[in-house]
Amino acid sequence: MTKYSYPDEKQLNRLVAGRYRTAWVWQFIFLLSLIIAIFSLSALIYDVVDGAFGYVAYEFKKDPTLISEKPLDDLEKEELLLILQENLSRGAYNKLNEEKAMETRNEAELYNLVIERLVQIKTLETYSLSDSLFRKAEVEADVAENFPEARLEFRSWLSPQFLTTPMSSRAEFAGVRTAMLGSMWLVGIAISFAMPVGIGAAVYLQEYARKNFINSAIQTNINNLAGVPSIVYGMLGLAIFVRAMEAFTSGAMFGITDTNGRTLMSAGLTMGILVLPLVIINAQEAIKAVPDSIRQAAYGVGATRWQTVWSHVLPNALPGILTGSILAMSRAVGETAPLIIVGASTFISLDPSGPFSKFTAMPIQIYQWTARAQGEFHSIAAAAIIVLLVLLLTLNATAILLRNRFQRRY
Repeated sequence: MTKYSYPDEKQLNRLVAGRYRTAWVWQFIFLLSLIIAIFSLSALIYDVVDGAFGYVAYEFKKDPTLISEKPLDDLEKEELLLILQENLSRGAYNKLNEEKAMETRNEAELYNLVIERLVQIKTLETYSLSDSLFRKAEVEADVAENFPEARLEFRSWLSPQFLTTPMSSRAEFAGVRTAMLGSMWLVGIAISFAMPVGIGAAVYLQEYARKNFINSAIQTNINNLAGVPSIVYGMLGLAIFVRAMEAFTSGAMFGITDTNGRTLMSAGLTMGILVLPLVIINAQEAIKAVPDSIRQAAYGVGATRWQTVWSHVLPNALPGILTGSILAMSRAVGETAPLIIVGASTFISLDPSGPFSKFTAMPIQIYQWTARAQGEFHSIAAAAIIVLLVLLLTLNATAILLRNRFQRRY
């Protein structure tokens, strides 16, 4: 009697059918996962775009004909400037003039000042893009019934003016310039700190460190730190950078005395600490991917370990290091919790002028606008989310381009 026996034809067919059925089930699960991911992303994009465009019902608090007999849209720059001089108080006019000389402002800027300071728009209701496109008649009827004196206008909250104007307490005139500059400063400081420190640590751990208990413990803790909640890093930044190192992060040791430790420097260093484990891990993986044959060839011609690392390992690992570092920075751009702890301002209209300035950032601004009850603030929050997504996609695209540009194949 043999130990193994072949199945008969019926059993074999049943076995093959079962294998194909299992394979089909797993293929369906993989496809379902992909569909869920695409649906989730599509829902996010739809929700954001739906809020950033649409009809707006508004009215003027002051009749424009009381300010000028000529329609405001037809006024020249000199006429707008004269209206502002005649109708604004001396203090308000001088304050605007100190921010930017009135004579140097263009016609569009003066027109917006007239609308904001003199006419004063009051937004009564906002409508989503889907309602504006597919339920236009109902929207018009609703405005005619509830706001008979209001004007109805289709508005894109994402506009060049939105990108180039600072914050404002009025949603109609608010922009993201201050928050964008704050985010760029944060990323710049975080990169300047995290990349050299992270790459240096990765080179040591991968090329120099011996395999012993201490180095294994360090490696394990670096891996664990990558998963620590970001708010913990915020508390760390508050204790070290804001309080313990206040003399440096406030700029006091450089003669800047009008700020405390809640500055861009503290927030940038906190973000640098936040992404440091990711930079180290990504750099280690990139260095590990360099073939050992390159190292052995360098040693074979008499190169030292430093020469091997500097001239052969790092150039070959550069695409992976850059890609990982930029993707780590993408995480820093979208973080909110550490910035709240460190002391980001929820409202600030002055652009940051240096690393010791008070600051805000895109995620903070979006959070602050979404917390407001008025619908118009939700609309500009949606527009700001689009700007943030474009910024993140730009960083990711840069990482892909750098990887393709420097990638070497063996």
